[in-house]
Amino acid sequence: MTAVRIRIDLAYDGTDFHGWASQPGLRTVQGELQDALATAFRLAPDERLWVTCAGRTDAGVHARGQVVHVDVADDAIAASAGRSHLPPLDALVRRLNGMLPLDVQIHRATEAAPGFDARFSALWRRYAYRIADTPAVYDPLRRHHVLYWPRPLDLSLMNVAAADLIGLHDFGGFCKAREGATTIRTIRTLVWERDESGVAVARVVADAFCHGMVRALVGCLVAVGEGRKDIGWAKEVLGHTVRTSAVHAASPRGLTLEEVGYPPDDQMEARAVQTRAKREAADD
Repeated sequence: MTAVRIRIDLAYDGTDFHGWASQPGLRTVQGELQDALATAFRLAPDERLWVTCAGRTDAGVHARGQVVHVDVADDAIAASAGRSHLPPLDALVRRLNGMLPLDVQIHRATEAAPGFDARFSALWRRYAYRIADTPAVYDPLRRHHVLYWPRPLDLSLMNVAAADLIGLHDFGGFCKAREGATTIRTIRTLVWERDESGVAVARVVADAFCHGMVRALVGCLVAVGEGRKDIGWAKEVLGHTVRTSAVHAASPRGLTLEEVGYPPDDQMEARAVQTRAKREAADD
């Protein structure tokens, strides 16, 4: 029996989930997906497939471009197709979407490139945070995905402050502490723009994010944008090695994992090895 690694691309509305990671007695995206996979592959009650994601999302955070991998026996993949005339992995996507709740959707399932790891092969993750800062642009039909802010924001000030955060830094002042985990990250892009409806949208790209980092970045920059803090405050927070209580994390509802970037297929394994090595070195 040969194990095959499957890459699954999916999206979900995080409103009614207690985040990505499985937690006993709580509804999570990982829990729903693993339950559906167990049914699709006809696993025994004591068997479980473990899925690894590109980036764990917190409770209430959404994803449009989440990526996971799971290792499955090759004969189980063929058997799961049943009588379908579709290729086995296409049949699996259809079957999973038939079992999953409507706030989770599988876009595609493919056999992963050699050495692919959804987490460690990733080059970058891109998030977006959306804020409606005037009544004119607030749409109640998007209330679970766009934060309403009662005061107007000056995006030009926020972008000047954001420029101090770009690059390789220790973001301990913006992260929730996790024992043994590094808070050193590289932000490639952090910019605010207004979309066609007038909603303020932050586009944040980094190699990876530590726990609560994006929401804390947004909370810090919003304080600058509405004039509560001066333009150099983000740089001041960056000087802290632990999370400061002065930074209030923005609500999860405005945050969406939009996309995860990977190298070409022939570089997946090398990237995973490199990332693991860097992470282990940083944690020592």
